[in-house]
Amino acid sequence: MIVFISAQQPQIEGPIDSRFGRSAWLIKVETTSGQWQAFPNPGQKQSGGAGVAAAQFVIDQKADAVVSGDFGPNAFNALQAANIPMVQFTGEVSTCEQALVQFTQGKLPVFNK
Repeated sequence: MIVFISAQQPQIEGPIDSRFGRSAWLIKVETTSGQWQAFPNPGQKQSGGAGVAAAQFVIDQKADAVVSGDFGPNAFNALQAANIPMVQFTGEVSTCEQALVQFTQGKLPVFNK
C-alpha cells in the first residue's frame, strides 16, 4: 500500500504538517516494505490551487491513502473523485513516523469534510 503523509521536513522522523495542500513535503511510504521517500509538495508555493496540485501529485503517484491534519475543499474533492481515502491525524501524533504507525494500526479517523 502506498501512503502519503504531509510533512514539515523531508524525514520520516520529522514533524507532521497539518496542511495537506501547503505542506512543505509529502512523504511517500510503501507500507509493505517500509521504504519511504520525501517529495517537495508541488502545491506549497502556488498562489492558488495548492490543494489540487498536491492532490494531483499523489494521484499520479498511485497513492492508496493520504494522511494529513486537514484537507481543503478542492483537495478533498479531487482525492474523493480518485477514490483515495483521506485519513486525519490527531493531536497525539507529532511525527510522520507516529502517523504511519497509527495509520497502519487503524487508529486514525477518516477525514470528514
